[in-house]
Amino acid sequence: MRRRMLVLGLVCVLGWAFSINTARAADLIKIGILGIDNYGSVAYTEFLNKPHAEGVFEGMRVVAAYPVASSDYPDSEKLGAQWRDQLSKMYQKPKDPADAVPPIEFVDSLDELLKRVDCVMIFSMDGRQHLKQAEPVLRAGKKLFIGRPLASSPEDAVAILKLAAETKTPCWSSSQHRFSTGFAGMRNHPEVGNVIGVDVYGGWTVNAPEADKFTRPLHSIETLFTIMGGPGVVSVSCTSTPSTESITCLWKDGRIGTYRGIKEGAVKYSATVFGDKGVSTAGIYGHGVPVNGIVPTKDKYVGYEPLATEIARFFKTGQVPVQPAETLEIFAAMQAAETSKAQRGAVVPVKQLWDGK
Repeated sequence: MRRRMLVLGLVCVLGWAFSINTARAADLIKIGILGIDNYGSVAYTEFLNKPHAEGVFEGMRVVAAYPVASSDYPDSEKLGAQWRDQLSKMYQKPKDPADAVPPIEFVDSLDELLKRVDCVMIFSMDGRQHLKQAEPVLRAGKKLFIGRPLASSPEDAVAILKLAAETKTPCWSSSQHRFSTGFAGMRNHPEVGNVIGVDVYGGWTVNAPEADKFTRPLHSIETLFTIMGGPGVVSVSCTSTPSTESITCLWKDGRIGTYRGIKEGAVKYSATVFGDKGVSTAGIYGHGVPVNGIVPTKDKYVGYEPLATEIARFFKTGQVPVQPAETLEIFAAMQAAETSKAQRGAVVPVKQLWDGK
């Protein structure tokens, strides 16, 4: 009798455990990756698939990927193969077997990917492909994050965000620089106060692939908008020389922000911030804000983690942290800079690409 009771008890415990695991599996937010030749496919999966994830990363996992490449984008196929290898091996042979994560399934079509997931991340390097890739995802109603850039042209950027609005599918894109602690933390920095102006600087790739030429300044323009507190640019001028790409943006409240694209010499991504309390250099990418004017370099390197956190929060809530209007204003500002450059530095009004209504 006692033995029978023990057996029955064990069956009940196993049944309870099975039901808990089944419920957890059912509640799992399943993420798919479309295109893997951008390193972001690896960088963000490292956070989203971390064993025993807690906090915002709990309850989600990248479960499938559809690797696609662009034949006319440099190293697309080579990098796709390299990141596929890393994704295949990620968390597969830990020292403690309890830390193993189910392997990512690689599928042969977008239809197969969409069948397996609740939401999607596009990590194709070739921004020219993003509209074509995003359309079926949005029409399927899957929440979508598009790794920088949203698109390679203002027209495609508008088309993607219009389709997201029409299908009522949350969609956004961002550079990881936007959420880097040393940049985002300058908006309310005690040594600066209210931001009056910003001079951002960063690299400008002279021999960029055709797909990237329009979006070359995107990392730094997003940094500029971040520190300045968001949209509001009314005009732009641009001066281009063999060593520098200089873009000046005028906000509607009279504040001025600039971007210096470095073509020659040492390259660093940071900014000088002017405020009503003081002037300070910003932190550098991946590190924290300066303290008493000293930029930390030995603190914890956060790299992709802040944006990974925003992506995870988005997949849970469906709330986009960067509004379409701001994203499109950035594209409009870059478009105005190209026009100004063609007109030898003339001041060019920023056009509204789409009002979102």
